[in-house]
Amino acid sequence: MATNTIQGVTTGSVAGSSGISSTKTSGGVSQKGEMDQSAFLKLFTTQLQNQNPLEPVKNEAFVAQLAQFSQLEASTKMADSLSALVKAQQGVQLLTGTSLIGKKVTPPTGAAHFVPGKNISGVINVPNGADGVELSVYTTSGNKIFSQSLGRQAPGDVLVTWDGRDGTGAIVPEGDYLIKAQVNTFGTVNTISIATPVTVTSVVQPSGGELILELSNGMTLPLSQVTNVSN
Repeated sequence: MATNTIQGVTTGSVAGSSGISSTKTSGGVSQKGEMDQSAFLKLFTTQLQNQNPLEPVKNEAFVAQLAQFSQLEASTKMADSLSALVKAQQGVQLLTGTSLIGKKVTPPTGAAHFVPGKNISGVINVPNGADGVELSVYTTSGNKIFSQSLGRQAPGDVLVTWDGRDGTGAIVPEGDYLIKAQVNTFGTVNTISIATPVTVTSVVQPSGGELILELSNGMTLPLSQVTNVSN
């Protein structure tokens, strides 16, 4: 896949988006052995010109061949329209992605960046209340360094805050950490990740794939997973 990067935007060449491709030879037959519309029409008219006047092509065969021609023409037009639609959608995606460069998005399962002196906060919604909420903090390698029980919670929004201290009370170094809140409601435990917004540095358009956002912390995020955008 060939890629070009212009002002933080990487685009990949799109080939065969519609799933249909053909390379014609002088005989009107593709390298895959498929007959194109022009070759079919030439063959069809030649057959009519050289048929035996005493034994002309039967109506049923004539109608069947016309139906094949019509189906081929319709398929060709549909393939062209589909290819144009795919290219148009990729253009819209790319335009949407470039508008996000420099803005901040919140990855649904991403890490929270801690800076000493600044708490990390998040809001979780418990519409039915919670029998218990436990806050846990992990390093990006998966080691748990802090946990705290927040007890029962009334229905509504619950503010979750971590001041950057580990289990010994020491302030941890600046960096990315995984913060998760385990919410116990009527015996069912749901884990909610708390992340901080991350700046979009560039966008990548894979060939035939979904637009990917590249973030300042080294992570990548598909455009379809973006639920929150801020300046």
